[in-house]
Amino acid sequence: MSEFRAADFYAIDDLFTDEERMARDTVRDWVSAEFMPVIEEHNRAATFPAHLIPGLAEMGVLGASLKGYDCAGMSPVAYGLILQELERGDSGLRSFVSVQGSLCMYPIWAYGSEEQKQHWLPQMASGKAIGCFGLTEADYGSNPGGMVTRAVDDGDSYVLNGSKFWITNGCIADVAIVWAKLDGVVRGFLVERGTPGYSTNTIKNKFSLRASVTSELVFADCRIPKRNLLPETTGLKGPLGCLNQARFGIAFGAVGSAMAVYDEALRYAQRRIQFDRPIARFQLVQNKLVWMVNEITKAQLLTWRLGRLKESGRLHHSQVSLAKRNSCWMALECCRLARDILGANGITDEYQVMRHMCNLESVITYEGTHDIHALIVGKEITGEDAIV
Repeated sequence: MSEFRAADFYAIDDLFTDEERMARDTVRDWVSAEFMPVIEEHNRAATFPAHLIPGLAEMGVLGASLKGYDCAGMSPVAYGLILQELERGDSGLRSFVSVQGSLCMYPIWAYGSEEQKQHWLPQMASGKAIGCFGLTEADYGSNPGGMVTRAVDDGDSYVLNGSKFWITNGCIADVAIVWAKLDGVVRGFLVERGTPGYSTNTIKNKFSLRASVTSELVFADCRIPKRNLLPETTGLKGPLGCLNQARFGIAFGAVGSAMAVYDEALRYAQRRIQFDRPIARFQLVQNKLVWMVNEITKAQLLTWRLGRLKESGRLHHSQVSLAKRNSCWMALECCRLARDILGANGITDEYQVMRHMCNLESVITYEGTHDIHALIVGKEITGEDAIV
């Protein structure tokens, strides 16, 4: 496989600090050397390359943006660039890291007791413990407040009943962050693997995110100790705060997918000969490539600014929504144009464009669909809530 050449039409590299570039380049090199040689076989087999988890931990990417508890404490932009490079490899790889850091470690860090933080965060940063995030249910995705999973106070423990669906890392997780209604109020619970009444099922036959573990979590009179309640969670503000952290990373990550397929399409156009010339010489092909680099450049600037706003403490959740929906839409369109440039070759897994395209159909849907994020931004600019 040819060495990846990152698109940077506006010299955006100059906007990053030395530390941010170093973090990005370390992960970029690792993805090229360790991940790209194995992703094809794992995508075909629908398996996650779990043997790479220690390498991810060694680079400090698990919970990279958190401070303390053996976490790297990287800047928001550095964290975003890390996820960009991981998704340049595959959305499933970025999803694993996003779920571990933003959806599992973050709620423990932000809402957990000191005992919970000391117990779980160092283990998770080292990759010795894996987490998953249980909010979505089979009948409640965009409307998480309608969840039917319940917790009942039963003396020295809580008893959970219900199920969660479309859960990344579910079957390999040592601990699940589970959101359930306790006395009608959404609360967060730590449910450990092996707890009686807790089981998982693998969701199979996926066309998308094949190199990612997707699961159902089932709770049948699952009794957990009261110390496993996340004390600082009351209502949907808790899980939505976690999702905002993950959406921030997705906004960067999807740019990585777009950069990957643009690089592949550009190389292909330069070497593919038709009518005695490379197809890169044809106007219609150039137009497709220009559209791609145009949108990638805009998304790079948008996510850079998003990171700086987060760094300064001025980030609003609607700004994350705008970036998430833009990056995912842009990347998916880049995949479609890249596949067109590659012609019939583009449908084979000898090339990566179809893998990225299929993955992005999930990424544009999970953690807030394209339309839901439009309504979030719409509420912010009009003052009118169209969701409820």
